[in-house]
Amino acid sequence: MYNIPYYKAGSEQEVLSFMQANPFVILSGCDTENRPVASHVPLLIKEREGRIYLQGHIMRQTDHHKAFVQNPNVLAIFTGPQTYVSASWYTDQKQASTWNYMTVHAKGKLQFGDEQLLLDVLKETTDHFENNPVSPSLVEELPPGYVGRLTKAIVAFEIEVTTLDHVFKLSQNRDEESYRNIIKNLGKQDLQAQQVAKEMEARSEQLFK
Repeated sequence: MYNIPYYKAGSEQEVLSFMQANPFVILSGCDTENRPVASHVPLLIKEREGRIYLQGHIMRQTDHHKAFVQNPNVLAIFTGPQTYVSASWYTDQKQASTWNYMTVHAKGKLQFGDEQLLLDVLKETTDHFENNPVSPSLVEELPPGYVGRLTKAIVAFEIEVTTLDHVFKLSQNRDEESYRNIIKNLGKQDLQAQQVAKEMEARSEQLFK
């Protein structure tokens, strides 16, 4: 991962806000034979006593479940908008083109929890994403028999984050004219490009004050 100061956020809270806005992650690790495994899961981001924890659930008896039991070292990759940036938009056009993107890498140790943690994670995850206190799909509204069958097939986990890295690569190394021209051109592209342009616009005043 890039470790370049001008591709970094201004505060840890900005990084946490990005994680909360992009909670569907790639959760990866290796088994005892160093074979890579990965899953795609939504996570809850928690803060306790100055540390960050990630909670979620996965299916039992999958390759990643078995691997995480054997090797608890995991990497959760949070991804945001990304897009191609043409060097033809720079004031000096005889350069390499590039890619703008936003990502956070959270490394840590995964521990599987008991049935109570699973119920808590299911309830809080559903509450959060339903965002509707009277939804008929809240966990407490589901038939107990259905919930019982569901919980036998999945397992909850918690990751204590030990390392948190990020790259918010948004053309911060460009001159103001190039920066403004990139925003203008990305605004004419697809939705992801427009989202990158929006992120760049939000940072422009701080960059060129």
